[in-house]
Amino acid sequence: MPSGIRRLLPFDRAAGWVSEQVKARVPSADMAERDPEFIARTLEFSWRLVRLYFRAEIKGIERVPATGPMLLVGNHSGGNVSPEVVVTTLAFTRHFGPERPFYQLAHDLVMAFPVLGGYLRKFGTVAADPDSARTALASGAAVLVYPGGDWEVHRPAWEQDQIDFAQRTGFLRLAWDAEVPIVPVINYGAHENQLILTRGDRLARLLRLDRMLRLKVFPISIALPWGLNIGDLAGHIPLPTKVTVEFLDPIDLRTALGAELDLDRGYDYVTGVMQRALKRLADDRTLPVIG
Repeated sequence: MPSGIRRLLPFDRAAGWVSEQVKARVPSADMAERDPEFIARTLEFSWRLVRLYFRAEIKGIERVPATGPMLLVGNHSGGNVSPEVVVTTLAFTRHFGPERPFYQLAHDLVMAFPVLGGYLRKFGTVAADPDSARTALASGAAVLVYPGGDWEVHRPAWEQDQIDFAQRTGFLRLAWDAEVPIVPVINYGAHENQLILTRGDRLARLLRLDRMLRLKVFPISIALPWGLNIGDLAGHIPLPTKVTVEFLDPIDLRTALGAELDLDRGYDYVTGVMQRALKRLADDRTLPVIG
């Protein structure tokens, strides 16, 4: 066996061990963990806090269907501390009430975090898994997903006005098979809570992070309190940037695409709608962070 391969084997074994440890700590998706009573008790305080810190502005929520299952598809921003997820979740729940079933898909690392994971599960957050999403939609729930995942959420600061789902099309198949509308949800401003310099995707490949942690990036940013923030695995203190979230008109894929699902056309159609709306929000922005 070549010496280079021999040197890699212990590292690969270590990567496999870390992956197993993370998976063991990710709770199985249990829709029953969503607790409407807990949500009702904490919703108003949480919303006031978010409104105060991020000056959250919500647009177009009246476009969201009042009943029935749907797939809310958002652009992901701001690194591991993602203000738009909190703002969107609280705004939706506050508008429709805690009793309306609503679930959010999150990365394994979020769900494995001891205190935060438990809190989020009570709000309906489950590990990002197609089976979980299908189960939730089949039950009549609304489901929030960010297809761009870690790739989009850690995009460089100068790309904050761009939709980048990295050609991931699973959300299209999910909505098509479940025969539910896609409700695009765009945000602007959340990406300014830190200054992301690079995704660090080459470094992530070198460190085997995809195998260990399901991460394709190892970002480098400037953020509080660290200054130079490498990896963002410990999170950071977000700047009090103004966050605007807008719900767009529902998209029926069969009306938009016809009788057959063309993933390329569907991807271009949905991301195109979102990109135009995101550009509009970006053009309305006056100053970074301030809004």
